[in-house]
Amino acid sequence: MSDRFEHDVVLSGIGKSAVGRRVDRDPLALVRDAVDAALADAGLALADIDGLSTAPGPLAGPPMGYSVGGIETLTELLGLQPTWFTASPETMGHAGPIIDAALAVSGGLCRHVLSIRAQWEGSHRKLMAEGAVPPPGGGGRQTGRSQWHSPFGAMSPANWIAMQATNHMETFGTTREQLGAIALNARANAARNPDAIYRDPLTMDDYLSARLVSTPFGLYDCDVPCDGVVAVIVSHVDTVPDLRQPPVRLEAVGTAMSERFSWDQGTMIHEPMVAGPAAHVWTRTDLKPADVDVAQLYDGFTFNCLSWLEALGFCEIGEGGPFVEGGHRISLDGELPLNTSGGQLSEGRLNGFGLIHEAIVQLRDAGGDHQVPGHPEVSLVSTGGGHPGGVLLLTRWR
Repeated sequence: MSDRFEHDVVLSGIGKSAVGRRVDRDPLALVRDAVDAALADAGLALADIDGLSTAPGPLAGPPMGYSVGGIETLTELLGLQPTWFTASPETMGHAGPIIDAALAVSGGLCRHVLSIRAQWEGSHRKLMAEGAVPPPGGGGRQTGRSQWHSPFGAMSPANWIAMQATNHMETFGTTREQLGAIALNARANAARNPDAIYRDPLTMDDYLSARLVSTPFGLYDCDVPCDGVVAVIVSHVDTVPDLRQPPVRLEAVGTAMSERFSWDQGTMIHEPMVAGPAAHVWTRTDLKPADVDVAQLYDGFTFNCLSWLEALGFCEIGEGGPFVEGGHRISLDGELPLNTSGGQLSEGRLNGFGLIHEAIVQLRDAGGDHQVPGHPEVSLVSTGGGHPGGVLLLTRWR
């Protein structure tokens, strides 16, 4: 269709709570901080919010701090009675709540959707180690995907994604030093970001000598569990005159599945949920990869980021390693500035919403010391990739 739902909406406000390995605050207090900041940023009141979206909801996965509550908790906390809402783990990666919100606004169900992603994983892990909260339940027969992974000790995404990284290395000659360039670039950007958790310099020797987590991943290939909340407001384009500052346009989304959702039955050279949304997003816009001024690509592990670079067409399949080697092309002043806030590898694991927040910051020229020069016009965000993936293509308001 010539009329796209994406063009009916704007991203009107962003807010972020304090972020840290462990923030000594109640998680719902962090939610309120992020919400208040997003409302102030957009120039809206809580009474203007008539839609609510979040992920993964209260019942998704083990109780490890990945979510501090679903719609029931959020409506109680904020005193909202939305005309539309959603909370689901089975959506288009961590971009899913934004895409769902845009569809609802375009469809006329609501005008301002508050989308929230809340993490309290750092504090939760500490409390679990101290015995203050129980560990995840277990026992009984394994079901779902875990029945195929658990007998081999593959209990974590670190194990599953490491399999694909290893095969990529065997197939294309990708090296640990090339993966390390992604980690070093993230740390260099985080050093310029006062909100990042890890800002100390990181060298290639530091990267290579760090303890192994799951071959070929070492400690610095893995993102940083943390506490923190990000809120994003999705509004109808007709409300722009009422907003506090120029918003950001949603140019296109990528949502498609093109492969089996399997960690061990696909090509094994990339994550199972990157190829579909990566190809799909370019069918919904006249823009091309060469038009992207800054990229925020999901980096739960360094290899996630490499998978997205290849799938999105910034380089050919198998050429991700040479593309990032040395870090020059992905640096803040390179041809494709990558994960400019430090990403999840150094800023903290805000489960994709930190990347969305940073994309909006960059398009507003509000990045301070980590701002990409030259007034970027187009930013691309990818989220997930093992969890179902999603892509957002954002543009500066004109």
